[in-house]
Parts: sequence; C-alpha cells; structure tokens
Amino acid sequence: MGKEGKKKIVHLHLPKENYKTIMHAGRHELIADEPQELGGADTGPDPYDYLLMSLGSCSVITMRMYAERKKWPLEDVYIEMRHYKTEAEEDGKSVNRDVIEKEITLVGELDDQQTERIIEISKRCPVHRTLLNSAEILTSGALKK
Repeated sequence: MGKEGKKKIVHLHLPKENYKTIMHAGRHELIADEPQELGGADTGPDPYDYLLMSLGSCSVITMRMYAERKKWPLEDVYIEMRHYKTEAEEDGKSVNRDVIEKEITLVGELDDQQTERIIEISKRCPVHRTLLNSAEILTSGALKK
C-alpha cells in the first residue's frame, strides 16, 4: 500500500441549472457556479475562487499552528489572493502560465525575523506543496442511464 494516507472524499453533482455545482465534503454543502457573463447564474464562487480559498485557508492555518507552537504573538492573519494567466516563453514556444499571488498581512507584536519566518512557513502548507508538486490526477468514468 506504500505511503498512502487517509483518502479525502468529496461528492459533486451538476444538476440541470447550467453550471451550478453542488458539492459535499462530509456534512458541509457548498455551491460553485460560473458568473453570468460565462453562462452561469453566479450562485456561488467559481472553481478558481475555491482553489484560491483552499490555498489561502491552508496557508493561514499553517501559519497560526506554527506561531502557536513557537508561542509567538501572532494575533491575526489576512491574505489577499489573485489568480491570472500570463504568456511565458518555454523552449522557444509561447505558453500560457497560471500565476497565483498571495499577499500576506500579519498582525501582532512580531519582530522582523518572526515575520519573515511565518511568511516562509506559509509556503509549506500542504495545499501549496500539492500545487507545486504537480499532483497526479487519476480519472475514471461511467455512463449511468
């Protein structure tokens, strides 16, 4: 079985309301949708919003855990996340690259070294590492009539 850990399972359903997606994670229900200009009804965040929220929440949790373990006076953390695509040159070819910007504001009586360390720790959260490690995505499917 190797290094397999506990598997996370979420369930998603796309009913007939165009792009509105109902998602379940345990007892939590969330809605994803596309904005009206893309044919959705804007009834929830779009998938990239969820990606940014996942990375951002993992980052703030990791920073808080680290500060608590060190007994550092971190009172609050704010993160503003941005995602966009840009053109880059790779092997003489123009390719689209995804860019995620993460702007962190820390609140507390921290010195410069503590601040720098906590920001560095944000890059070690599990979601950040997953995104940078190019996760393998195994897809299967079936037709249900």
